[in-house]
Amino acid sequence: MSGSIKGRGAAIQPNNPYLSVQVESDLEHVEHDEEYLAKLGRPPTEYIADETQSIVAENDSPDVGFRYSVNPYRGCTHGCSYCYARPGHEYLGLSAGFDFETKVMVKFRAAELLRNFLARPAWKPDPIAFSGVTDCYQPAEREFRITRACVEVAAECRQPITIITKNALVVRDIDLFSQLAKHNSICVSLSITTLDAKLARVMEPQTSSPEGRLRAVRELTAAGIRTNVMVAPVVPGLTDSEMPAILQAAREAGAATAGYVMLKLPTTVKPVFIDWLERSYPDKSARVQSLIRSVRGGRLSDSEFHRRQVGSGNLAEMVADTFRIWTKKLGYLDDHEPLSSDDFIPPQPTTGQRRLF
Repeated sequence: MSGSIKGRGAAIQPNNPYLSVQVESDLEHVEHDEEYLAKLGRPPTEYIADETQSIVAENDSPDVGFRYSVNPYRGCTHGCSYCYARPGHEYLGLSAGFDFETKVMVKFRAAELLRNFLARPAWKPDPIAFSGVTDCYQPAEREFRITRACVEVAAECRQPITIITKNALVVRDIDLFSQLAKHNSICVSLSITTLDAKLARVMEPQTSSPEGRLRAVRELTAAGIRTNVMVAPVVPGLTDSEMPAILQAAREAGAATAGYVMLKLPTTVKPVFIDWLERSYPDKSARVQSLIRSVRGGRLSDSEFHRRQVGSGNLAEMVADTFRIWTKKLGYLDDHEPLSSDDFIPPQPTTGQRRLF
């Protein structure tokens, strides 16, 4: 299949490296069946029950600012062409291409599993991030409300949580965030890649608009919720020049802290993004790829700790300097105080023996 697919970031299905047999479409015998071919260009979204028996993942990477995370969904209909989570679908026997966007796993028992996890006597209430991988406020959340159910558990227990999203739907749950804010147990981050609405619509086809995300920052801040902005990912040659404007707009909206992440294209994310780039911006493709290589040691990705989030080389240093200068100029806090777990109350588990004392 070639050409753009409306509402999708990917238009290809990279081969799954974990499968011994690869499948390729042979459409020669249906080349005159316009209706059938048109359907192939409009793959529907499937929501598939994920029967996982655990919900809290533990991370020990020095590049990631959290130890524990919850991901209510696997796969994401936002369709961001650069999403580093795409290869995760390959462990399910699927593709990092439009399978990732059209076959979304839903963890219907997430809130129950989280409650049971927090009820464990051994649990020491460190902050839990929503989400470490796919966006917990993606469009599926409107229907399934899995994230809200989990946040309800956190609010009941006063369990400190952080949230990162690029969807303005996050403001729906301000009522729960406000409960956690009373105990200094919540921080919400909005990821803003660009202020160019046209670019955002092409690169992140089913996310909220840049203005929608800034509006979410304003509403969260007005409600007394600690709010952070992530300039992420920074795409060399495409969005890097926007960093000062994004930081200024987010600061004016009320964001207190900020961070950024340099674009990385691991494994099968690379062909999806490059295919998108060549379809969407053919005149810029060569230069963007060259600049990505310049911050990735001559490659399109770098998995080394302490480099993979920010890159290396002259351009990466310029981006870091820009971030440092503008966050200081705009009055961003260098850091924020740690979230508090002082008021944590263990919940009653839904299964097993309940606490006697």
